[in-house]
Amino acid sequence: MSATEGRTGPARGGLAGQTVVVVGGSAGIGLETARQVRAAGGDVVLTARNAERLKRAADEVNPVSMAAFDAQDTDRLERFLRELPGQVDHVMVTAGSPSYTPLADLDLTDAGRDFGTRIAVMLAVARASREKVRAGGTLLFIGGTGGRRPAAGMAVMGALTAALPALTANLALEIAPVRVNLIAAGFVDTPLSASLLGDQLEARREQLRKTLPIGRVVGAADVAALALHIMTNGALTGATYDIDGGQQLVAQ
Repeated sequence: MSATEGRTGPARGGLAGQTVVVVGGSAGIGLETARQVRAAGGDVVLTARNAERLKRAADEVNPVSMAAFDAQDTDRLERFLRELPGQVDHVMVTAGSPSYTPLADLDLTDAGRDFGTRIAVMLAVARASREKVRAGGTLLFIGGTGGRRPAAGMAVMGALTAALPALTANLALEIAPVRVNLIAAGFVDTPLSASLLGDQLEARREQLRKTLPIGRVVGAADVAALALHIMTNGALTGATYDIDGGQQLVAQ
């Protein structure tokens, strides 16, 4: 079976002739989105921090170009986008990882940097995209839903969870007719989740299978399918789209 067979996604050809830049495209949601873009007839540009993983991803999805750099270096990120040849149709940013640190263990400098960098990445992408992304194209960012429930260790994540939708809505007005949207994901079964949970991963999967209304764990293919829908539906902008399998509806 090929990499795209059996995966959820739009009909083949839905992105024909379009180019999607995936920042953080070497694994997880980013790589799965690149797979689905290719299956839908589009071209991809891939970036990631880890050059080795990026090369493996490129061998699979055959991007028109790729670049290895840390997307948290906002000057480098903005320069990369501005220097892309011609216009592109969509930019998706999946780079970054959540931080869960109790207040007693929190380094204030690190916390400020994590919060500020996440905001700065979105601003840098938006600024570079005013002339780089075609009218009606999409900037698409990945956020989360976990921070909506106050809990120990969730102070920074909770603040980001509240801030990102507001930033998305404001950017959608400021750089229109380029569209700007945010995907707020719950637990998604990806290599990042595995690295964060370690030997607790399978227990978390089993808990979610038993408690989520959908009766299964949300995977990268589910998030990628939503991403492609947002890219191809030109009426969507300034909004936050939850995808968590009903996780917010049940006790955790």
